[in-house]
Amino acid sequence: MTPTNQNPPVAPGNPHPPTTYTNPVLNADWSDPDVVRVGDDFYLTASSFGRVPGLPLLHSRDLVNWTLIGHALERLEPAGEFARPRHDCGVWAPSLRYHDERFWIFWGDPDQGIFQINAPEIRGPWTRPHLLKSGKGLIDPCPLWDEESGEAYLVHAWAKSRSGVKNRLTGHRMDLDGRELLDEGKVIVDGDRIPGWFTLEGPKLYRHDGWFWILAPAGGVETGWQGAFRSRGFFGPYEEKVVLEQRDTDVNGPHQGGWVRTPSGQDWFLHFQQKGVYGRVVHLQPMRWDEEGWPVLGHDGAPVAVHERPDLPPQPDAAPATDDDFPGGRFGRQWQWTANPQPGWATHHSGDGLRLTCVRSADAHDLRRLPSVLTQRLPGTPSVVEVELSLHSAEPGARAGLAVLGDAFSWIGLQRGADGRVQLVHRFAEGVAEQERDADHPRLVPEAADGRVRLRIEIGAGARCRFFHDIGEGPRPSGPVFAATPWRWVGALLGLFALAPVGGGHAGAATFSHFRIDHL
Repeated sequence: MTPTNQNPPVAPGNPHPPTTYTNPVLNADWSDPDVVRVGDDFYLTASSFGRVPGLPLLHSRDLVNWTLIGHALERLEPAGEFARPRHDCGVWAPSLRYHDERFWIFWGDPDQGIFQINAPEIRGPWTRPHLLKSGKGLIDPCPLWDEESGEAYLVHAWAKSRSGVKNRLTGHRMDLDGRELLDEGKVIVDGDRIPGWFTLEGPKLYRHDGWFWILAPAGGVETGWQGAFRSRGFFGPYEEKVVLEQRDTDVNGPHQGGWVRTPSGQDWFLHFQQKGVYGRVVHLQPMRWDEEGWPVLGHDGAPVAVHERPDLPPQPDAAPATDDDFPGGRFGRQWQWTANPQPGWATHHSGDGLRLTCVRSADAHDLRRLPSVLTQRLPGTPSVVEVELSLHSAEPGARAGLAVLGDAFSWIGLQRGADGRVQLVHRFAEGVAEQERDADHPRLVPEAADGRVRLRIEIGAGARCRFFHDIGEGPRPSGPVFAATPWRWVGALLGLFALAPVGGGHAGAATFSHFRIDHL
């Protein structure tokens, strides 16, 4: 996939590298970002909710161009709780830190509590999740190892849906190895006591200029703002200020992210913008400190659309990968299952192409319930998605396809009919529907096509999707336009799957090859 949010690639030795960047710098659903610098490298993680692997890890040298280098969480725990999709549960709003020559990630699972993992290198090996604080509704944790006092602290927010509490931040003293909290905790910021503030959450904790700083958003993801809080002592009292808000820009609800400083001393802030079906895209804001010592984000507190690049060495254009030829049957880092995977869902082999087993399921009529769907993020710009599919199953009812997934879904692909012949099918389900139905009339795949089809989705403005198929006669449209929808908290996803009805024995497989996303 060719990045569109930056300037043309910079060739090595180019005497005229680009001097500006355009937001968003990550134009897809990289929700609730946090960032840290180690040496000349910047690393970012984001919420992954119920998808596996979780906790994506991104790398940059210039804060503008990012690549996906892996994930920190191989499986969600407890494993049995995530054997089936739980799209709005799991990993919420992680914090990424570097301390004592180790990387640390803290996150909240709203149904279990606050977890911590750490590793000597960004690529691992990462420790198994340690439950630092158990309880319902504990979210958005962030640690601080204070070099001035030699103590460690933790701050977190609350999810009203689980705890009945929101709009407040709780602080703890923490032991230095991040495995135990040293007190019962205290509310250090109560948003109910601040006129006009509501849904205070997502805190990030820092030490700067003799102050404890909490950068935390409020007002909700679609309409909110970014706040800053400061106190001479960790437990308060804190004074507050709004430091980033929409004003007259088209960047709604700009908030929740992380502050990072470059080697030259420049300050920058990465945050998200809620964009409906596209999820939460990531913006980069310049940051400075005013004469009273408060941070100023963007252009005097309003988000910037275009800005001078950070004072860092120029880098070639880059973005998280999307295309995949599936060498040896292995899929790239951009793919995630909708729940903890089982052995044998994807088969390694000597050639190229993703070979998915036709997993037997009583829920084959509803992709939203299936753990064996392999997904990646919907691109944030109008795009064309293509993949080639072959169905290797004689099982009546076996099917495989390319899907757009959200509260509503639609897919196009192949199915083995009761008469043994392969059909091209296109199906969908509305958000309130419990099972799918035809979006177009099924049609037989001619024997000359050898059970192979090229599938295509054109994603237009507003994520309006037009489906196509090519069984050797050129691309043909199928069905009406489908308006993609998000999940709760999560943008829409692209998905690949292979299924079969409930029964006994192996149901065969499907092969996907030459997956591509190109911009319209």
